[in-house]
Order: sequence, then structure tokens, then C-alpha cells
Amino acid sequence: MKRYDQISPYYPVFVNIHDRKCLVVGGGNVALRKVQSLLEHGANVEVVSPTLCPELSQMAGEGAIQALQRSYRAEDLEHALLAIAATDDAKTNESVAAEARQRGVLVNVVDDPQHSDFIVPSYFSRGDVIVAVSTSGTSPALARKIRTRLEKDFGTEYAQLALLAKEVRSELRRQGVSVSSDAWQEVLDLDPLVELLKYGKRREAREIMVERLKGLREKNL
Repeated sequence: MKRYDQISPYYPVFVNIHDRKCLVVGGGNVALRKVQSLLEHGANVEVVSPTLCPELSQMAGEGAIQALQRSYRAEDLEHALLAIAATDDAKTNESVAAEARQRGVLVNVVDDPQHSDFIVPSYFSRGDVIVAVSTSGTSPALARKIRTRLEKDFGTEYAQLALLAKEVRSELRRQGVSVSSDAWQEVLDLDPLVELLKYGKRREAREIMVERLKGLREKNL
């Protein structure tokens, strides 16, 4: 048996949806959660549903989303990067999925991996650090449980570390210093760096990173 015969068909990828049209079909609480998540990542969200929950109505009134209070139509998918079917009507959800595929639009049908091109993981973020957990659609509850456990161990210092690594990398590039991926892996000794940042010792953490990176580079020359 080949090694990849039993792996998940889902390819983990982070999609840039900033300023891209994302369609949500449905106006209830499930649709609301999907809309909130899309807005958090800068999407241009369009909601189509004959009725809207109070929160979605408020968002539409404030201009945060575009809302079409009517039944879904295939042309609603035009120019969309992705679509989420979040109605309580299976036929409508299946229509969204089929028509999205015809138009080359990635589609997610809530709680129905069989009709979905992608599934949304349970995730949390610390600045630019995003930790996502998925069970390939088999148990969203377990994914949330694992995420909750991991979330307790990740403080804001991880966001600081990501920014610091970006800063150091940019500085070394300006100096013409090339650092390999393996060197970065060795230098990013998480526990001591995170501990320094936790107590506000950013300069010390930065100096350690720079010195070790330069030292590893000279060692490999």
C-alpha cells in the first residue's frame, strides 16, 4: 500500500482573501460566524438570504457587508473567490456547491465535507502567528478541543517573536547576509526567546538572534 493512500485529501493552505469577494449564502447564526471570520481577514463579504439575523442586519446597515435579502441565484457567485453555503436547506446548499464548481469558485458547505472544496479549521492567532487545527471534517468538536488546549500555551510573546524574526531577517538582508533555513531553525530556540520576550527583554532576544545567526553563517563559510 502506498504511503499516501490513507492521508487526508485536504491540502493545508492559507488564502489571502483581503479585498476579495467572499459570498455567504444564509442569514442565521451559522452564517454570522462565517461572516465574522471573513471580515477579520479583510474580505469583501456579500450575504444572500431572504432573512437576516439581527447581527447581520446591523452589519449591513453599517456598511460592513453587502446584503441581498432574497433567495440565492447562481449569478451571485460572479467574481467571488470563495463561497460558503450556510443555509438550513440542503438543496440550496447543494446548488451553491455545484454552481460554484462550474464557475471555478472554491466552496464550503457547512457541516458537509462531501460537497465542500475546502473546510475551515479551528484556529487562533497571536499577531502574525496563526495556529490551525483540523480533523479533515471528521470531528469539528475535537478540533476545537485541541485548539483550546494549544491556545493556553501561546501568549502574546509569540506575536512579538514573529515580528522580531521579521525585523532581524530584513536587517541581515540589507547587510547582504544570507541565512539558510536550517540556521533559522537552530537559532529559533523558542523557550528561552519566548521567556525573554515575556519579561520585556526584547533587545536581549534580538541580540541573541543576530549573534547566533552571524556565528552560524561564519561557521559554514
